[in-house]
Amino acid sequence: MFAAVDLGSNSFRLHIGKYEGNLIRVVKSARDPIRLAAGLDPSGNLTSEAIERAVRCLRNFKTVLAGYPIDAVRVVATNTVRIAKNAADFLPAFEAAIGLPIEVISGEEEGRLIYLGVANALLGSSERRLVIDIGGGSTEIILGNGHEITKVESFPIGTVKHSQQFFPQGRITAEGFDAAVLTVRSLLEDAVPAYQPEFWRNAYGSSGTVRAISDALYKNGFGDPEVSLDKLLQLRDYCIRKQQIEHLDLIGIKPERVAMVIGGLAILIGLFQELNIDVLKPIEAGLRMGVMWDLYLRSTKRDRRENAVRDFLLVFRADQVRANLVADMARAIFIQLKPNNAQWEHYVYWSSLLHEVGMLISHTAYHKHGSYLVEYGDIPGFTTREQKLMSRLVLSQKGNLRKLGDVLGDPDFVKAVVALRLAVNLMHARVELDFKDFSLRMKNKIELEIKADWIALHPTVNFWLRKEVESWREVGIDFVVRSRN
Repeated sequence: MFAAVDLGSNSFRLHIGKYEGNLIRVVKSARDPIRLAAGLDPSGNLTSEAIERAVRCLRNFKTVLAGYPIDAVRVVATNTVRIAKNAADFLPAFEAAIGLPIEVISGEEEGRLIYLGVANALLGSSERRLVIDIGGGSTEIILGNGHEITKVESFPIGTVKHSQQFFPQGRITAEGFDAAVLTVRSLLEDAVPAYQPEFWRNAYGSSGTVRAISDALYKNGFGDPEVSLDKLLQLRDYCIRKQQIEHLDLIGIKPERVAMVIGGLAILIGLFQELNIDVLKPIEAGLRMGVMWDLYLRSTKRDRRENAVRDFLLVFRADQVRANLVADMARAIFIQLKPNNAQWEHYVYWSSLLHEVGMLISHTAYHKHGSYLVEYGDIPGFTTREQKLMSRLVLSQKGNLRKLGDVLGDPDFVKAVVALRLAVNLMHARVELDFKDFSLRMKNKIELEIKADWIALHPTVNFWLRKEVESWREVGIDFVVRSRN
């Protein structure tokens, strides 16, 4: 059983699902329209009132989750948390409320998870497809073929800001709609050539916004649930005639969602016009379903992050033989150090694979270039926090340790750094790892015991070890090297 919690810009949502056959069946859902994006002040900070609403919701979600035998759960945060300037201040309170780590995902990763949910809902269809998700803070457009994603982009266009900007005080005018649609088309125009109908067969709308608009069209007499430009324009004209959002009487749309639907309607019209869409099919799948599928794939050891790291190596033309050698040694050394959290093993391995990606930029200070690429590059499957962690490990592979700052207070991080630095130096010295020659342990200090004849055979490693002892001493950690017969 898997659970996904989506901290969206308009609503927080929870899905609990069970894998059955070829499907994940949702057994419990929860939603709280806390309007997080509307809680951003003019300076881009989330207000205390919005934070309090979010914390209350997350406490309730924690209670719901506790009632199910869940094997794995992920909490993902999207656009508003990505852009909030005070995110570092309120995220600890959010995590304490739900009792779980919160993963702030990029817009592109959000798009990939959305597509993963849609592709699995379509039961393995190999069609070429376009998927659109209009959220409260951003819009994702994904192009794919079957389960493979060929292109994904995220745009800072969301229903909350669009409603606030173009329909202030709930006023609906033709001029407001025209400006809202033109803004969407202007922001998309540079990207649209790659998403034209020649590249896909069917188009799907995965978000609550698209499904709400589809319901409004069908239940209010504008036609069947499939969405077309003609129906959208009829709904637009109806809204303009009503003049005020509070005067709209749309069957099937909850009153608190009407304003978001109006902003979403303008965005969807712009998408139809710019992408030349004839028909958009609403689908009951998206981010939360994608998160649960991702958890299922990880549980079956089909972690897409592994492929993403390998692809990143190819993009930056890193030497794969050297990368594999260092990664295998670093992982073996790290395991010998007996970390407290076994999950670190993955990050040590992936960071070690990526340790030389910065060489494409320059052989001088390549660890710094690599660190930047890993932190800010687009690596599918990874959260912002995960990439920052791996970035620091890549940075740690050489040079002084003072640059790592207070993260050296985490014993598992220290063990990871020791493993990577030792593996890199063994690779440079062309030495094979053999634990019969040396043993490594760490408790209050780092202790390395080496056979005396092995040291004599590898003088360059001995040179490095002396420098390593000094580097660790500079940050207040003892690194003791002993020889034995």
